[in-house]
Amino acid sequence: MSNEEELTTEDTEEVQRLELGREKAVTTRSRHTGALQMSSRIEKDEPLILAIETATRAGSVAVASGGEVVASRVGNASVSHSTNLIEMIEFVLNEVRAELSDIDLFATAVGPGSFTGLRIGLATVKAFAAVTGGQIVGVSTLAAIAHAEHKRGEIVSLLPAGRCEVFAQMFSVDDGIVNPLDRAAHLSPKEVAEKYSDRPGVSFAGEGKSQLNYPFATASGSVPSGSVLAEDKSAICLAVSVAGLALKEYREGKAVTPDELHAVYVRASDAEINERWQQQKAQARVQN
Repeated sequence: MSNEEELTTEDTEEVQRLELGREKAVTTRSRHTGALQMSSRIEKDEPLILAIETATRAGSVAVASGGEVVASRVGNASVSHSTNLIEMIEFVLNEVRAELSDIDLFATAVGPGSFTGLRIGLATVKAFAAVTGGQIVGVSTLAAIAHAEHKRGEIVSLLPAGRCEVFAQMFSVDDGIVNPLDRAAHLSPKEVAEKYSDRPGVSFAGEGKSQLNYPFATASGSVPSGSVLAEDKSAICLAVSVAGLALKEYREGKAVTPDELHAVYVRASDAEINERWQQQKAQARVQN
């Protein structure tokens, strides 16, 4: 599934079902026979977190008890999130013998990323929180990518944006604390290299590294000397980092309501870009 694919009829119906079928959504809670008995690994004085990440191709889910991850699952990049997200959620809840109603905090990646994936993920979290009364924290996908590197320093997170372009943002990371150093942007590989040419020692991380065309950028002299391509971790469970970053926001009282949760797309969808282009063409014909 491309990060810039448009909503299909099937996916649109799935999003609407998740948004409107809140009573039905709650029935997706764990059916494990021991669900009433929480896992001994779960600390009862810590919030139980269900983290969902549907911004990337594979997507992932995780359950964390405070800062400890107790269950996680990575999706299949060849399967739509509308097909396997609920199944993955049921899997991790069953693994810790918890029900959806046990969740204190719903954490989700809010973008940038796949338009379709983000809408499905956010609709799911909104439905669950509305039914259970749980709180919500939205986490930047690019911040989660930087967090998942588990290293200190300056990290530029890269996520495919279609047409060989990327979403990019630089962060300062220290002991799991992730702070943005610039704004998320939609850039070409050349623009990425030029933008960060004055940052020696910067690391590049995330699925978008394949779009960066690093050998070409190095040959052009644009990439800063000493910069590092982080190890390919495209198969990691990014939801684990979503949970970790959400916990900090939760402890700082920054949880939001379902109505306050919004996706961060960074760029317009292909349909919106095409519509504006058509409008500009029409205006030009009128003026001529």
